[in-house]
Amino acid sequence: MTSLLHSIRFPGESASYRQARNELLKAEIGLRKSLEDVAAMRRKLPLGGEVREDYVFDEGSSDLENARTSRKTPMSELFHDGKQTLAIYCFMYGPQMQSPCSSCTAILDGLNGTAPHATQRVNLVVVAKSPLERIRSFARERGWRNLRLLSSAGTTYNHDYHGETPEGNQIPSLNVFVQRDGKIYHFFNTELLFAPREAGQDGRHVDLIWPLWNLFDFTPEGRGADWYPKLTYGEPRIAQVKSAPNEHQLEARDGS
Repeated sequence: MTSLLHSIRFPGESASYRQARNELLKAEIGLRKSLEDVAAMRRKLPLGGEVREDYVFDEGSSDLENARTSRKTPMSELFHDGKQTLAIYCFMYGPQMQSPCSSCTAILDGLNGTAPHATQRVNLVVVAKSPLERIRSFARERGWRNLRLLSSAGTTYNHDYHGETPEGNQIPSLNVFVQRDGKIYHFFNTELLFAPREAGQDGRHVDLIWPLWNLFDFTPEGRGADWYPKLTYGEPRIAQVKSAPNEHQLEARDGS
């Protein structure tokens, strides 16, 4: 018999349910500890390479409705209010793409709500390779009023920090940079995407910032193997382009 871990019970639960749930609870305790251990290892990383150039991005007004104002914003100016950490999410929306990546869009829908909290401690921006107004037009449709959106068109940022392939195809990624003594250093990339995978596993490199799949993990249906986020459900606002699953879609599967 599995030992009892706490005294809380739920209406109508059976002894077999409680036994199975206690076994799962032990595994969840182990997972929590593993996540904390990995986060601690990540925090202890030494500085990565110094950023070779002060990338200059295109940025618009903080008022998303303002489609007229734009400016050039160097990477060094993305560090604000004494915060020494900068997180940059590469949004898969290149100039040749007919529509944005639906999986990236789902991530940014969540980050839009997270941003006012996150920016109390770190600098957070989103970059995409499309022209600035194309990015902002889509952001207006999604209601992304809390995200700092930049265009990396005309820079090599995406290429240098693995937000696109050598052929120019866009890759979802999160990079973290730190500022030390007036210099900018790379600290972390979600490079789990590039690591070897066991049979049946996918990249899942940005799972920890993506509420959608974590919510599904609490359900009996799980993530499934053939469902992906869409830009719209029901009457479409943006035409859906049928294509083979991209790398970002593949990483969303749980391999079941």
